[in-house]
Amino acid sequence: QVQLVESGGGLVQAGGSLRLSCTASGGTFSTYTMAWFRQAPEKGREFVAASTSSGGVTYDTNSIKARFTISRDNSKNTVYLQMTSLRPEDTAVYYCAADEHGGTAYTWAREAYDYWGQGTQVTVSS
Repeated sequence: QVQLVESGGGLVQAGGSLRLSCTASGGTFSTYTMAWFRQAPEKGREFVAASTSSGGVTYDTNSIKARFTISRDNSKNTVYLQMTSLRPEDTAVYYCAADEHGGTAYTWAREAYDYWGQGTQVTVSS
């Protein structure tokens, strides 16, 4: 059983930066596809970014790609999401997810992921 624990959320002013971390325990982290999703109040959970075991990365939109960076450190079983130029519309609970099968075709799909963290709140004030 894989457990995911996120950290690094908080309150930040618009234009600021945050780095989220997600550490996995159990399983073989280096073979997983890891992703970040987010869920704003009264909205569905949406894809933000993913990192595959082979080093590929995907982002939801060009805006996300321009401001956020997903990375991973397999030696620490940790995936990161560096967020810059934050906007009030980035306010959400951010979730880490793991696909233990290491899929690469549908990294944006919630259904592809087997394990989820508890989420960390990011609030961006205007």
